[in-house]
Amino acid sequence: MSGCDQPGLLSLELAQQRLLALADSSPINDTEFVALAQADGRVLAAPLVAGLDLPPWDNSAMDGYALRLADWQGVALPVSQRILAGSAPQPLEPGTCARIFTGAPLPAGADTVEMQENVELDEQGRVRFLQGLRIGQNVRAQGQETRLGECVLPVGTRLGPIELGLAASLGVATLEVRRAVRVAVLSTGDELVEPGQPLADGQIYNSNRRLLIAWLQRLGCEVVDGGILPDDLQRTRDALAALGRVDLILSTGGVSVGEADFLGIVLREAGELAFWKLAIKPGKPLTCGHYQGVPVIGLPGNPASTLVTFGLLARPYLLRRMGVQRVEPLAFEMPAGFVWSKAGQRREYLRARIEQGRVVPYANQSSGVLRSAAWAEGLAEVLEGRTLAEGDRLRFIPLSELLG
Repeated sequence: MSGCDQPGLLSLELAQQRLLALADSSPINDTEFVALAQADGRVLAAPLVAGLDLPPWDNSAMDGYALRLADWQGVALPVSQRILAGSAPQPLEPGTCARIFTGAPLPAGADTVEMQENVELDEQGRVRFLQGLRIGQNVRAQGQETRLGECVLPVGTRLGPIELGLAASLGVATLEVRRAVRVAVLSTGDELVEPGQPLADGQIYNSNRRLLIAWLQRLGCEVVDGGILPDDLQRTRDALAALGRVDLILSTGGVSVGEADFLGIVLREAGELAFWKLAIKPGKPLTCGHYQGVPVIGLPGNPASTLVTFGLLARPYLLRRMGVQRVEPLAFEMPAGFVWSKAGQRREYLRARIEQGRVVPYANQSSGVLRSAAWAEGLAEVLEGRTLAEGDRLRFIPLSELLG
């Protein structure tokens, strides 16, 4: 993962392009078969191909009566059979109709279903149809969803509840997926303390580690928890050497060119490290490189900066390595519910929510305030060099698009 140096400020688009190119150069090609219950969040390594027509036979979309439309001449039809879902009907007797329920197979010879609300039964239990009928109404045709041999989901599809439900509807119990990306998560600095431990003077609780581990697990990654690296050169060397086989080292904070930057020193000893200064706020500093051939991404340490850079840069990088092609989050144009009077030199991503159809930012946009993201519903993008009046349009990225 080299060639990351770039003088000046790097645009978000160029940073994304470079990270995706690096991801394309080292895809996760190993595959495994997993049961549907373990496949949520995984990425298909082989297409899902229909092994049957879906639905496998014509069936009723309504509770009602099935008939051959040509038999309806305005005279009430006798009911010749009753068909429940899960049963195998007899062929329809000419000049009759069949009582049928939602999902039940149509009997051979029937081509139309009328819902029960639009019929009337006479004293003999015969059915009179009260409205005009058309052939094929309320019939779910065989194969209308899928046909035998059809590719239903292509390689690179990221599996979620809908895709797993679709696989189940085709009778598929296991799927071939890409191996999970193994990501080592590292935090740096003696100032960090894990939740539940007492704080000494000058120390803070480590929020980024928990944020990233939970996020990576949602993405279907296998997490190797590297813990908090102390401000000690040899112990940092030992910790990195103990990580074992991983696909990415992801760190937060502490990677710089300073003499107390022990993680940076160790990474440069056994690899290559470079720095990007991004034209975004929050999240200006970003590190990339490799350690003993393993890609490294170093995120800034402030919690909101970690959130933005992971969501907009590290997340698409990881998804692409899994084989997902469309990695950009869905975003929407929304009217601003605030005034932005000072144009900035960097693109800003404001933690914001929708109120009365307009985007409203959290009052405190400090990069150290994670509470802003807990309050927010998404990121509001304010382009560099732009001012906003209330009602001006801007791009809004829902957090649900980034976190899933």
